[in-house]
Amino acid sequence: MTEHKESGLLTDKLSHVNEQDGAPKMVNVGEKQITSREATAQARLLFPKEVAAKLRETDYVTPKGAVFTVSRIAAVMGVKQTSNLIPLCHPLPLNGCDIEIYMEGDEAVIEVTASCSGRTGVEMEALTGASIAALTIYDMCKALSHDMIIKETKLIAKSGGKRDFNRNQH
Repeated sequence: MTEHKESGLLTDKLSHVNEQDGAPKMVNVGEKQITSREATAQARLLFPKEVAAKLRETDYVTPKGAVFTVSRIAAVMGVKQTSNLIPLCHPLPLNGCDIEIYMEGDEAVIEVTASCSGRTGVEMEALTGASIAALTIYDMCKALSHDMIIKETKLIAKSGGKRDFNRNQH
């Protein structure tokens, strides 16, 4: 693998397209070694100040239910369904999935960590879980306001496979 100085890319080839005509393909991971893999992703949802205050008053319960509890369940469901949602992802035998949801000021911070023993990583599972949890929080709180913003979803760290990544070390 080479790193391109201008673009920061780690490789000059895209793995999900065939070399003949650039058509999409699922990567063959059959020859890759089975290793322990883990990935953590984060999503952030910004509430309007009055909505954040109302949620604190009600201990994060709306008429639809316990917002963070339901969102944790949705995150697990999203992690488990990733290969059905993202066309070129492999179905993975997951070992576990941990979800943390907490408030920083008026923002809900969602952190999803997925793990497996496999031939390909779990980054997409962690990212999907965090995204689905953020969408679930939005859905459960939209009766209070539609002025919520899902600000960002990003990979925090991954380990296992060819290379590790840790956003906090870059």
